[in-house]
Amino acid sequence: MSAKRVIEELESKASSVKASELQRFFKTGPGDYAEGDIFIGVMVPQTRAIASVYKDLDLIEIAKLTKSDFHEVRLCGLIILTNQYKKTKDIKVKKRLFDFYIKEVKAGKVNNWDLVDVSAPTIGEYLLHLDDPISLLEKLAKSRSLWQRRVSMIFTFAFLCAGELEPTYKLAEILLEDSHDLMHKAVGWMLREMGKRDPALLRAFLEEHCSVMPRTALRYSIEKLPERERKKWLLTK
Repeated sequence: MSAKRVIEELESKASSVKASELQRFFKTGPGDYAEGDIFIGVMVPQTRAIASVYKDLDLIEIAKLTKSDFHEVRLCGLIILTNQYKKTKDIKVKKRLFDFYIKEVKAGKVNNWDLVDVSAPTIGEYLLHLDDPISLLEKLAKSRSLWQRRVSMIFTFAFLCAGELEPTYKLAEILLEDSHDLMHKAVGWMLREMGKRDPALLRAFLEEHCSVMPRTALRYSIEKLPERERKKWLLTK
């Protein structure tokens, strides 16, 4: 198995028409959040199918994928990495995969919202094994990089799945007034997930922060609340 074969498989599914559509959808134009990202026009189900065939690709070869200029190639590498993380029970292997992921995040290779969202919820599980995960989360949350900030927020999903709600609450407070719409959506999404597990905690967050929350974050966070209550919070804003 090799990165070269993965890329050949992806290229065999490429479509110039879909590439143009994807480049518009993912905002790759001048001044957009993903300026300069390049698509070859492979749909996500096709990418996932190829990733499943190459599920045992080693990290050296995965690195060749995540360093690619092409979005779908990076996505395929991250899906393979994430699937390997899901499969293993070995904490040493988890650490190796997590360390690799963080390195790629900081190198700017996990650089669109779909790349973050396909990987961070799963790989963030490793933070549960650290003595002080909040320090890393806070460091990422204070980064100048939009994608590092989004990773920090989405990482907290793993804590929610483990029944630990405090990291989501804390990171949402740190990132609440972030200027980027993609962060408003990420914060609102994680708050909504927190609210599914503890509606009272979500309400406490809203009581304290509703007046300063970006409207997008507020709308996302209250999606699962009763309609009458949603209207109340929106009127409070």
